[in-house]
Amino acid sequence: MTQQVVGVIGAGVMGTGVAQNLAQSGFNVVLLDISTAVLDKAANDIRNNIRFQAFSQKDKSRLDDPDEVLQRIVFTTDYQALAQAFYVIENVSEQWHAKSSVYPQLEAVCPAHTVYAADTSCYSITRIAALTKRPDKVIGIHFMNPVPMKPTVETIRGWHTSKETIAITDNLLSTMGKTSILVEDSPGFVSNRILMLTVNEAVFTVQDQVADAQQVDEIFKKCFGHKMGPLETADLIGLDTILYSIEVLHESFADSKYRPCPLLKKMVDAGLLGRKSGEGFYKY
Repeated sequence: MTQQVVGVIGAGVMGTGVAQNLAQSGFNVVLLDISTAVLDKAANDIRNNIRFQAFSQKDKSRLDDPDEVLQRIVFTTDYQALAQAFYVIENVSEQWHAKSSVYPQLEAVCPAHTVYAADTSCYSITRIAALTKRPDKVIGIHFMNPVPMKPTVETIRGWHTSKETIAITDNLLSTMGKTSILVEDSPGFVSNRILMLTVNEAVFTVQDQVADAQQVDEIFKKCFGHKMGPLETADLIGLDTILYSIEVLHESFADSKYRPCPLLKKMVDAGLLGRKSGEGFYKY
């Protein structure tokens, strides 16, 4: 059982999943958010997620006790709680002003050896690393949702990311029960550069009345064998996150193929964000 401390910044869906996975792997976790209400929800979600795992898991001899897992997590709004962290995973929303405000606060409290991992959908890791005085210790980790159930992640090497940082990251991920696929730094990397384009085009087909959402998803599931269609996936990720990611790709590449679909913008403006709001392309 490791006694190492890992910080997780942002207690949204992804941050909560990362914190849960780390705590279940034996790490002591500091989960930080600006909102105590969001932190309270995260604690409740982790408890419910572990109970669901117990219900669905066949091997009942390896069940985790929700209370024991939660005891390994400190829920806080204070960056000083990260003073002992050897590793920090940043999961704030895909908006540059939000991400860029985190790293100066980390620099003020984290030890010189602390590694920063940006769990970002589309932002350049090299650009994020430039916000710090330790660019060699900055790496990208793109976790997949739901985090505790996905065994593989995409890791991204920034311009200055050192071999040591990659090795430390691989070791942490291995302890979490995950393997990684290391790719080079480019906005969207591999997964979201392709996925976001697919989702955005799927929204265009609905906007253009070529098919409804269910028909689009059925084609991907029944014809291609995908477990989820692109619009079901969009609802799971959050339509606001999809829109922010598409906008980053559009800005980064200055290529019209990444133009956000007007219907996607309209749905986000209407608060139809998918599962997180109770309605997106489907009702929940």
